[in-house]
Amino acid sequence: MRWWFLVLAACGGGGGDEPLFDEGYRSSYVEVRNCRSSGDHDLNKVRILADPTALNAYTTRAMPFPVGSIVLKEEYDFSDGSCAGPIIEWTVMKKLDATTWDWQRVTKDRDVAFGDEEPSRCINCHTQCGKPPDGHDGTCAIPP
Repeated sequence: MRWWFLVLAACGGGGGDEPLFDEGYRSSYVEVRNCRSSGDHDLNKVRILADPTALNAYTTRAMPFPVGSIVLKEEYDFSDGSCAGPIIEWTVMKKLDATTWDWQRVTKDRDVAFGDEEPSRCINCHTQCGKPPDGHDGTCAIPP
C-alpha cells in the first residue's frame, strides 16, 4: 500500500510544478513509437520518445528502467494523421525509484496540468499493462 501512496504523491498536479522534461528534449530524445492513435489518451494521436537513460530499457525490455529515465508522449490532434502539426500536450513519466514513477500532463504552454482524476488514471492504466507480454516496467506498448 505504501508504494501506491508514493506514486500518488509523486503525481504532482499543481500549476506551479515544472515539466519533467526541458524544452530542448528533441535534440536528445529518441522516437521509440511512431505516430498512432491512442484510445487511452483522449483519442489523440501520440508519438512516444525516450530520453537517453530510458532508451535501452524501452527498446530491449531486458531490464527495468534506470532511476531518472523519462518516457514522453507528444500528443497531437486526433485528425493529425502524421503528427506533423502542433503538439497539443505532452504526457510524461519519470522513474523515481525501483517502483515509483512521477506522472505529468503538460499543456502546449508547458504548464503542468492535472485534474483530480488524472494521476489515478495514469497509474491505473500503466500498472495494469506494465507487465509482459504487452507492457514493460510501467509502459504499455510493445516497441516496433
